[in-house]
Amino acid sequence: MGREEQVEEREVLDSIFPDEITDISDTEYRISIKLDLPDDEEPEPPTLVLYVRYPENYPDEAPILDLSAPQNATPYPHFSVAADKEQLLKGLEDTIQENMGMAMIFTLVTTLKEEAEQIIADRKAEAVKAHEEAILAAEREENKKFHGTPVTPETFMKWREGFLKEMEEKQRKEEEEKLAELKKAKVKEPVRLTGRQLWERGLVGKGDDEDDDNVPTEQVQELKIGA
Repeated sequence: MGREEQVEEREVLDSIFPDEITDISDTEYRISIKLDLPDDEEPEPPTLVLYVRYPENYPDEAPILDLSAPQNATPYPHFSVAADKEQLLKGLEDTIQENMGMAMIFTLVTTLKEEAEQIIADRKAEAVKAHEEAILAAEREENKKFHGTPVTPETFMKWREGFLKEMEEKQRKEEEEKLAELKKAKVKEPVRLTGRQLWERGLVGKGDDEDDDNVPTEQVQELKIGA
């Protein structure tokens, strides 16, 4: 009974997967399953190889399954047959139980294909989300430059303390610079005597006009020497 159903199922599968199915023995074969992904997907979508072996009592007993990638397969983003093999095969357990006693390989192939495609779609969505979150985080950091730090009593007191220190330091430097400039530019001016003071000191005759104020002492001395 089991063997007849196995042969019948194998013939049906050969008509469905004429180029994808390859016999290994009378009770064992492999089926290549190429995933269907959106047209914008690059590179070429991956292919899975499902190995099927019938136990003696199949389909009343679950088939023995294995999974691998084709030889020299190109690595694909967000998916690895070796890494995802356990998850994919475990995902077939419910389908096997639901179809026990019936030919189930076509259903298992369909379920496996959909599960692998969903894994890729989910991981791609996660990558896009992570990329968008990274962009938003960078934008938030950039916006902090314009919005500044929120003012709280603690931040204000810290700012005030720093501001007062900065102003004190600035004032001290300005005073030091001003003092240095004054010392550098300081020049003694000649002492100026009024006409009366010159007369009282005998530096000019009594007939000189007392209005000749503001005559520099140096000039008077020069006049006396010349005389």
